[in-house]
Amino acid sequence: MSKRQWPFLLGGLLVALLLAGVVSNYASSHPDGLDSSLLKGCTVNADDEITGGSCPAQEAKDHELADSPLADYGVRGIGNDFVSTGLSGVLGVLLTFAFGAGLFWLARRRGPATSAGPATPAAPSATGPTADPADEAATPSTGTR
Repeated sequence: MSKRQWPFLLGGLLVALLLAGVVSNYASSHPDGLDSSLLKGCTVNADDEITGGSCPAQEAKDHELADSPLADYGVRGIGNDFVSTGLSGVLGVLLTFAFGAGLFWLARRRGPATSAGPATPAAPSATGPTADPADEAATPSTGTR
């Protein structure tokens, strides 16, 4: 990677970390489209608990990874919701960046590309034919100059 690309890469990483660590705390706490469509037909209280009616959300179960360290957009064990959500976002960005960087590292070229095909002749210069006699011998003559 050239030295000119590093500031762009680091700037993008900084913006992603800032968005994940700070701005994510101000996201809407209202359910997204899937959650709200699953609650249609049910009566819900202020704590988003189903109190009556019939809806698909009544069949919902906890995910297998619900007890994982980064479940529910937070870090388990941290009591401050702002810090927990921000730290979860920052860890997610760093893990994703590390994974992507690893993939790019594996996919990068290991050296100059080699061509198995025939070499292509050099294009003639704009000032006229080349001065190399071998080039003139290789090109058919039309009889005119």
